[in-house]
Amino acid sequence: MTAAALDGTADPVPERRVGRTWRKLRRNPSALLGTALVTFFVAVAVLAPVLPVADPTATDWFAVRKPPSEAHWFGTDEIGRDVLARMVWGAQASLLAGVVSVAIAVLIGVPMGVLAGYCRGWTDAVIARVTEALLAAPFLILAIALAAFLGPSLSNAMIAIGLSAMPLFIRIARGQTLAVLSEDYVESAHAVGVSHPAIVWRYVLPNILPPLLVQATLTVATAIIAEASLSFLGLGQQPPAPSWGSMLNIAKNFLEQAPWMALWPGVAIFLVVLGFNLLGDGLRDALDPRET
Repeated sequence: MTAAALDGTADPVPERRVGRTWRKLRRNPSALLGTALVTFFVAVAVLAPVLPVADPTATDWFAVRKPPSEAHWFGTDEIGRDVLARMVWGAQASLLAGVVSVAIAVLIGVPMGVLAGYCRGWTDAVIARVTEALLAAPFLILAIALAAFLGPSLSNAMIAIGLSAMPLFIRIARGQTLAVLSEDYVESAHAVGVSHPAIVWRYVLPNILPPLLVQATLTVATAIIAEASLSFLGLGQQPPAPSWGSMLNIAKNFLEQAPWMALWPGVAIFLVVLGFNLLGDGLRDALDPRET
C-alpha cells in the first residue's frame, strides 16, 4: 500500500488547501470585515508603545472628566487621565487575555481530547466524566470562581478563563478524533504497522485542526468578554493599569456626567468581539470541504 493511499487529508497538496481557503475568505465580505477589525485591534495593541498617545496612568487634576477635544480626542476620566491612551494600552490587556487564555485551553484540552478518543476504554471514561462535570457549570461562572480562588490579576484571569474554556476543546478534539479513527485510511495504517504516535501526528491532528482552528477563533471573542467581565468585577487587570473592563467599572459611576468614559471601551469590546466572530464564521465556511 502506497503512502498516497494512506493520506487522510482532503487535498494531497497542503498549499492547495491553503489557497482554496484564502479564495473562499476573499469572496466572503463578512469574513473580510472581521479580518480587518481583528487586524486593526491587533496592530493597535502591538504598536501601543510607539503610538503618539499620552501616558495612560498620568493624571491631570485640571482636566477631570473633560469631554472629547483637540487635546484629548476621547476625553478624560475621573482623575484626568487620557481615555484614548488608556484605550490603546487597554487593547493589549484584552487581546493578550483572549489569545493566551485560548492557548492555555488548546494546549491542555486538545491533547486530553485526542488521548480520550484514541485510547478509549477507562481513559476515555475518566476524561469524559470530568469534562461533563466542568461543562455543567456555566463558562463565566466557572471563570469567576477560579479567578476569585487564584486572586485578582491579569495573569490569574487568563489562567481562569483558559481552564474554563478547556472542556470545550476536550470535547471537540475527542469527537473529531473518534471520527477520524473510523476512516479507512487510519485502519489501513494500523494494518501495515504504522505506530500509534505516527498515526496521531500524521493522520489525526491534521484532520482535526480545521474545526479546532474555527473554535479557537470564536473562543477568543468569548475570552475577551470574560476578561472584561472579570476586570469589571475587580478580578482581572488591576488599577492603575488600563483595561477596558475596569474602565467600564469606573465609568458606570459617571454615566450622566461623562458618558464618553463608558462609550469608547464599550464600542471597542463590541467591535473586537464582532471581528473575531465574523472571522470565525468565515473560517468555518472556508474550511468546510462541502462548500465550493
